[in-house]
Amino acid sequence: MTAATPITLGPAALVFPETTCAVADLAELELLPEQRRAHALALGIDRIPCAPDSSELDLAAEAASAALTRSGLPAAELDVLLLVGGRAPQYLLASEATRLQHGLGATRAFVTSVGDLGCVSISAAFTVAAALLRGSDQVRTVLVVTAAKAPTPARYRAPMTLLGDGGGAVLLTKDTPAGRYELTDHLVHSDGRYADLFRIDYRDVPVRDWTEDCADEATYSFRLAVESRKRFEAMNAEVLARNGLQLFDIESVLMQNLSAGAFAFWEEALGVRIDRACRDNLARYGHLGSLDVLVNLELAAAQQHPGDYALLMNSSPVAAWSTTLLRRLPDSITGGTPL
Repeated sequence: MTAATPITLGPAALVFPETTCAVADLAELELLPEQRRAHALALGIDRIPCAPDSSELDLAAEAASAALTRSGLPAAELDVLLLVGGRAPQYLLASEATRLQHGLGATRAFVTSVGDLGCVSISAAFTVAAALLRGSDQVRTVLVVTAAKAPTPARYRAPMTLLGDGGGAVLLTKDTPAGRYELTDHLVHSDGRYADLFRIDYRDVPVRDWTEDCADEATYSFRLAVESRKRFEAMNAEVLARNGLQLFDIESVLMQNLSAGAFAFWEEALGVRIDRACRDNLARYGHLGSLDVLVNLELAAAQQHPGDYALLMNSSPVAAWSTTLLRRLPDSITGGTPL
C-alpha cells in the first residue's frame, strides 16, 4: 500500500485498569511445572494490568470515547468505525461493532469489525482504513478501536508470553496533517498452514476450563520462527526499497511485545535494534494482542523528532505478518505529547 494521498495516524488513546498484578504473585504459576514457571518468570514482564470487572468491549468503548475527545471530533461526525474483534466475544450472533457505535453515538459512521488474524488484526484494520480513506471522497475520518482481555482464566500463554488487559483507539485521517504519524507504507501477509496452531476448544466446555493450547510447540518455536524471519526480511526490504530507504534510515524499529527473548531473537535475526519502548511496555503491561503496537508507537514518539521514520513489525501465530512504515509528525500538529 502506497499512494499520493497522505494519511495520518494518532495520537492513540490508551486505557488500562487501575488494578495490576505482579507476575511473581500469580497463583496460576504455582500450578505449572517448574520449567514452565521459570519460563513465565523470565519473560521480562514484571506486572500486568488486570480488569476482572470489565469486558473487552468496555475497554474498547472507553478508549474510543477518549480518542474522539482528544481529536475534537464529535462522534456523530465520524465517517468510519472499525472494531478490531476480540478472540472471545461476549455473545455469539450479536454485533459488538454496532453496540460500540450506539454507545459512542457514531450514528452516521460506516461500521464493521476486522479480525481473525490475531495480533495482526489491527494491521489489517489499517489496510481497510487506508483503502476507505483513499477510495472515497466522502470518507475523511476512520477510528480504529481495539482491546485486550485474557480470554481464559490463565494469563500465561505457553510457550510465548503473559497476557494483560487494556484498550486503545486511534484516528486515521487524510488531507489534513492532524496525526502523530504519517502512514507512509504498509504490507500484510498471511499463511493458512498455521491457522490453528494456537486455539481454545470452547464448545461444551465451561469458561472456567478454557485453556489456550499450542498444537505443536516445535512448529511454533522453530518452523514458524524461520518462516517469520524470511517474511519480515522480504517485507521490510520491499517497503523500504519502494520508499527509497534503507534500514539505517530508520530511527525506531518496533514490534509487538511477547518476551525479552523474542526481542533478542529478532535483533539478531534481522540485524536491527528493537526500540526500548517495546521492552518498557512489555515489563509494564505484558502482551496486549493488537494493542501492543499502539502502546509502543505512543511511547516511542517521545524520543523521535519530526521527519524520523519508524518501522513497525507485527506478527501472529495464526500465521500473519505486517510491516508498516511511518513518519513522525511535529507535536505542534498533534496538539500534545505522548500518553
